[in-house]
Amino acid sequence: MSSSEIETILDAAASFKKSKAPKDLAGRFLAFLFSEPSTRTRTSFEVAARNLSAEVLGFSTASSSLLKGESLLDTIKNLEAMGVEYFVVRNEVSGVLEPLAGQTSASLINAGDGAHEHPTQALLDIFTLREKKGAIKGLKVVIVGDIAHSRVARSNIHGLTKLGAKVTVCGPRALVPSGIEKLGASVSHDLDNALQGADAVNVLRLQLERQEQNLVTSLPDYYQSFGLTPERLAKVPDCVVLHPGPMNRGVEISSEVADGPQSAILEQVANGVLVRMAVLSLIQQWRTHGR
Repeated sequence: MSSSEIETILDAAASFKKSKAPKDLAGRFLAFLFSEPSTRTRTSFEVAARNLSAEVLGFSTASSSLLKGESLLDTIKNLEAMGVEYFVVRNEVSGVLEPLAGQTSASLINAGDGAHEHPTQALLDIFTLREKKGAIKGLKVVIVGDIAHSRVARSNIHGLTKLGAKVTVCGPRALVPSGIEKLGASVSHDLDNALQGADAVNVLRLQLERQEQNLVTSLPDYYQSFGLTPERLAKVPDCVVLHPGPMNRGVEISSEVADGPQSAILEQVANGVLVRMAVLSLIQQWRTHGR
C-alpha cells in the first residue's frame, strides 16, 4: 500500500473511535480460514465484522474438507458460490494469498501468512503509535526479538518506513536474517545501544517452538541480552512499549514493563478492532464504488 492508503485506513479507524459504527456489511457473509492458532487477531476481526453488522460464519478449517485434501482455492470458491464475500485467512504458507486473489471475486484479507506478512497487525501497531506520539514521521522505532520468523516485523518495517519512521531491528545474529536492511531497516545486535533515543519499542515473542534449533543459547541468556526490563526502559522514559502478543513474560519482556505506565499493549488490542473495522469497511466501499 501507498502511504496515503495507509493513512486512509488509520483515519477511518480513528473515526470509528468517535462515532457509532455504520452497518456497512449488513447482509454480507464473512468466513474465517485459519490453519494456525489465534486469539487476538481472530477475535478482533470477528468483533469488527459484527460491529459492522456482517454475518459471521462459524466455519472451522479443523472440521472442513481442507483436511480431506481440498485446496484452499477450492474451499474459497465453494463458499463464494454460497454467497460468502469476505475471507479472513491465516495460513502457515508464506505468500499463499497473492496467487489466489485473482482467481476469486471475493475479498481476501491476510491475517498472517507464514513468516511473510501480517498487515493488519502492523496497521494497529502504527495506529497506536500515531495516537501516542501524534505522528509517525521522524519517530525512531526499535523492533526487538525473533526477526527471522516474524511476519509482524516485516509488515511493520514496510508500514513505518513508508510513513517516514526510522526502524532498527535488534536481536541475536541467528534471529536477524541477512538482507533485512533491504527493507529499509537498520540492524543492531545490542539492545541497549539500539534503544538510545528510541520513541517506541515493539517487542516480538521469542518463538519457543523453534528453540529446538538452538538459535539462542538459553532463555535466561536471551532475557539478559534482549529482554525488555525496567532497568533498560528507565533510560528511555518517553519510549512507548508495544507487543503483538502472545507474551512470554520473563523471556522477552518483564511483567513490570508489560503492565507498566509506558506499555500500550492493551491499547493495541483495543485498537485492533478499530483498524480491522476500517479495513473491512473500506473494502466494502471499494467493492461497491470502485477503488
